[in-house]
Amino acid sequence: MLSKNMMLVSQIKSIYIKTLFIVISLVTISACSSVYDKHVQWQAVEPETFPIIRGIGYAPISLQKSEHDTQRMLMAIKASKIAAYAELAEQVYGQQVSSKTTMADMIIDNQQLAASVQGLIRGAKVVKSYPVGDTYTTELQLDFKDVYEIYQASVNRKEIKDVQYF
Repeated sequence: MLSKNMMLVSQIKSIYIKTLFIVISLVTISACSSVYDKHVQWQAVEPETFPIIRGIGYAPISLQKSEHDTQRMLMAIKASKIAAYAELAEQVYGQQVSSKTTMADMIIDNQQLAASVQGLIRGAKVVKSYPVGDTYTTELQLDFKDVYEIYQASVNRKEIKDVQYF
């Protein structure tokens, strides 16, 4: 009688394990099919407002490294434009600031501060470029509507519009 009970328990365990395996297999298969059997429609999203930011760059004319006045002026124009672009990049991407201070005998021994900016500016327009005394000034404007249109033309950024499951 004890051996018949043990055989019955063994058969029930076997059936239970097979049933559990079948259920797990079916759940796994049905989960995978819902991932692969769908169609996603995408839709581009345009922001509600577009900010306009401005950057001003300055460069000294007389300190440019050239013997010719005209060349110094052209170099200052270029330098002031690059400085204006750097100011726009600071506004768009922020500025990374790092600092280091060392102390000896509870007295500050050395203090260092460094700042850097890195970024890509597309779509900026020169608003004004003019000399003021010995300094050349360039004013740039960055309209984010123009940046958005440039970005949309180069990269199709989209969001989900509709999902249909089969």
